[in-house]
Amino acid sequence: MSRYIERNENDRFNAARDPADPSPEVELPKPVLAGNISIEQALAERRSIRSYSNNELSLSNVAQLLWAAQGMTSDLFFRAAPSAGALYPLEVYLVAGNVSGLDVGVYRYVPSRHSMIRIFKGDRRDELCRASLSQSQIRDAAAVVVIAADYSRTTVKYGTRGIRYVHIEVGCAAENIYLQGVSLGIGTCAVGAFDDEEVASILNLPSNEDPLLILPIGYV
Repeated sequence: MSRYIERNENDRFNAARDPADPSPEVELPKPVLAGNISIEQALAERRSIRSYSNNELSLSNVAQLLWAAQGMTSDLFFRAAPSAGALYPLEVYLVAGNVSGLDVGVYRYVPSRHSMIRIFKGDRRDELCRASLSQSQIRDAAAVVVIAADYSRTTVKYGTRGIRYVHIEVGCAAENIYLQGVSLGIGTCAVGAFDDEEVASILNLPSNEDPLLILPIGYV
């Protein structure tokens, strides 16, 4: 099963990459499995944060947030967020603007290898902000996480009920980012008000993926 999932991921990533951008795959620091605060404290301190410092994010903290959203948690195919039927319809993108050691650009997270592949170069935060009713926290954040979904991966088994399961899953992934962010001193704010077609165009999403949630991230 894990080999099947990884092969499908490779096909999607290769199809989405800009052929003019020969950037190598970005290996991410391994996730840390012991934090500085308890889950109870993270829950108590969780807030939607819309103002961030100008400090650049560390790559290790970005890697930790991506792992919290969709990272592998076993040698098989289980991930940090639950998924109906273990079908994993979500795709996580990073719009990097001010991340230490990482070129500005749009990246797709690869859960099976805990890595990223750059889709294309350039800062897309301003465009993403405008597509999201000009919510300034998107422009001002050091980076932005965008969660998209391929509904068909779930509806092929569950029919139209699978649409609800995908929406449940994106909420679980977002809460993981919130709580992991609290432990790292990173704020975020779930943004659902945006033009779907514009966001998909800005990120060059494959036609089978729909953007569901935007989460700007930055140090508090």
